[in-house]
Amino acid sequence: MATTSDIRNGLCLRYNNDIFKVVEFLHVKPGKGPAFVRTKLKSLSSGKVLDNTFPAGRKIEDIRVETRKYQFLYPEGDVFHFMNTDDYNQITLAKETLDAPELLKEGEIVTVIFNTEDNMPLSVDMPASVILEISHTEPGVKGNTATNATKPATVETGATINVPLFINEGDKVKIDTAKGAYLERVKE
Repeated sequence: MATTSDIRNGLCLRYNNDIFKVVEFLHVKPGKGPAFVRTKLKSLSSGKVLDNTFPAGRKIEDIRVETRKYQFLYPEGDVFHFMNTDDYNQITLAKETLDAPELLKEGEIVTVIFNTEDNMPLSVDMPASVILEISHTEPGVKGNTATNATKPATVETGATINVPLFINEGDKVKIDTAKGAYLERVKE
């Protein structure tokens, strides 16, 4: 058993007969009244995100997890196939367990979190950023760059993101997987 002082991003805990992963947390100590921890929890079974407040010092049931590196092989409908990079065993995971499946490129290395009690995969952690090629975008109009104007662009995985006007088809861009947002253009 852990307490609220052990809460951190990525912690997996059992709450309301479900397993949740802490996405965000904030320890609040108001001037009047007891301290508390405000959290944003993501259900690892359904993918729903809920806001919850724990009073300071409350006992929480944390879950022991193990992480392993897996390589993404290919999607098949709503199922994604992964291969362990150590022993080459393959597993299939539902689309709901992935944070950003639309940004996942074949061959990408991800971290899969397993519950040590029953060895079941709980969630997939994507790398902080991925580099993808722009497959389709409208050409930027000259003179429209006075403000931070953006345009929609489709990347090689089929996801649509907003990019600055100077980005063209064939350019490689770095994308933040947590927000699904453009970070920078990558030159090779």
